[in-house]
Amino acid sequence: MNRRIIRALARAIAVAALLGLAGASGTALAQAAAKDKPAAKAKFDASACFGCHEPIKDMHAPGKHKGVGCNTCHDGTAAHLGDPAKRPTTKTDLATCGGCHQNQYKSYATMDWERLGRSEKKQLTGPAPNPAYDLLMSPHGFTKEHNLPRGHTFALLDQFVVDRAFGGRFTTKEGWRYLAGSGDFKMSDVVVDQYPDNADHKPFKPGTAAAANPVCLSCKTQDHILDWAYMGDPVPGAKWSRTSKVVELARASNHSLNCIFCHDPHAAKPRIVRDALIEVVQRTDTPTLYSQDARKTKVDVKDMGVRGYTRKIGMLERYDGKLQCGQCHVEYNCNPGFNPNTGEAIPMSDRRTNYFPFVDVNNILKAYDGIQFRDFRNQFTGAALWKAQHPDVETYYNSKHEKAGVDCASCHMPKVKDAKTGKFYTSHWQTNPKRYLKETCLQCHSQWNETQAKYVIESLAAHYQGKVRNAEFWLAQLVGKFQQAQVVGVGEDALKAARAKHGDAHANWEWWTAANGASFHNPDLAKASLATSVTASQEGIKILDDAIKAKTGAVAAAPAAK
Repeated sequence: MNRRIIRALARAIAVAALLGLAGASGTALAQAAAKDKPAAKAKFDASACFGCHEPIKDMHAPGKHKGVGCNTCHDGTAAHLGDPAKRPTTKTDLATCGGCHQNQYKSYATMDWERLGRSEKKQLTGPAPNPAYDLLMSPHGFTKEHNLPRGHTFALLDQFVVDRAFGGRFTTKEGWRYLAGSGDFKMSDVVVDQYPDNADHKPFKPGTAAAANPVCLSCKTQDHILDWAYMGDPVPGAKWSRTSKVVELARASNHSLNCIFCHDPHAAKPRIVRDALIEVVQRTDTPTLYSQDARKTKVDVKDMGVRGYTRKIGMLERYDGKLQCGQCHVEYNCNPGFNPNTGEAIPMSDRRTNYFPFVDVNNILKAYDGIQFRDFRNQFTGAALWKAQHPDVETYYNSKHEKAGVDCASCHMPKVKDAKTGKFYTSHWQTNPKRYLKETCLQCHSQWNETQAKYVIESLAAHYQGKVRNAEFWLAQLVGKFQQAQVVGVGEDALKAARAKHGDAHANWEWWTAANGASFHNPDLAKASLATSVTASQEGIKILDDAIKAKTGAVAAAPAAK
């Protein structure tokens, strides 16, 4: 028996013990994690596999994983070699990688107890508080529930249970007690589909929406990576696509933020797999932050499609958080919408529903104008508006830290020391840098202590939040002025001009309700953009005030936002 595999098995078992995945709590999350341990395998000769999988040979043979047999990560290889039609299964769980990379796996599955589960951004202290948020975003699905993130290990689970995604279809086996669990786990061991005989994607409960789709799931998991054609195109042979029934894809998804997002399992080198980002690095028709980056990381795009359809990955010349984190921490379109010029609906069959603009806030509307796309119309003004996702990487581009060469990993995945061996490894605990001040801020700002560093971070956040509140106030006033203008019968020309201002004001506010850590990532860009939002709102108000005056002979005061 291969000693390397035996050692890997022993390490995997040790990792499970360290994490307490089968600990005294007995939660479904804890119990589920122990089921993904890799089994010991006999020594494997990969030469027969390389006959068909030649691109894999070119990556595997010279790489650090050259001694790892195909049967370590694939089950059913013997049957596949005897009959190519019998496809092997691919292990997409994190525990398989954790068998060898136990410090990285342990840190990934560490719970951050300071990040609350299902903590809504619409709380009064949040980035998008009510009542203004619902006024400004209705009738978009995010008004149902818009939460703060709480770490990679829960990205898929939190997507399943959020009120806006699956209409209340999914719940957890332990109810709210699931929040006490931590670690790596299988979704099928934790989540319950309350409507297993119904594949309809619709709201099942009051106060919910059914806004999830296959593209948005691709940000949370890559369990389906081998069965998804490039850009999610619905092509023969590909099991899943943009147009698949999202409920069926969800049922087939088990693991959150797989290691294979950023690490190529064959070459053991950095990579990207999100197809819309791979499209960005190859884009030549319109400028992007990547194309304009003089220091950009080179990406070697490879077609891995041996199943009859195109499937691409991008191998990186070095680790680069702006690309690897930019697979998900990015503004992207992942839903149907409409053409603002014609009003024509844009369904999931259209490639515009899997699109990364990869531009900053100053160019976001220009990018969506270029593809003639908007997400929704505001319920109260009729303005065609855009809905942001989480434009964290684009916000960070061209900031002081980014220009100084500080990578995302410098603050969010620092090098830490293993207490037992004294060796350093990259932490995969996705948490606030305030939890790592010695390893992050103080590495450069050595004149500070931890108290000073934390004080600076929190002061920046408080100042930034005030600017968001100011932009939100003026947007609410603009919406209220629309209501007045419509009551007195203001003409369509004035309403159209004011709607254009509404779109500008909205984009320069909405970007910042969706971005995470924006107060630190790029405070200068945030202040300038939010000031632009205020100005656009005030200009829209003036357009309507002038029209109201022309219509009635008097300027009416805007009503308080409800």
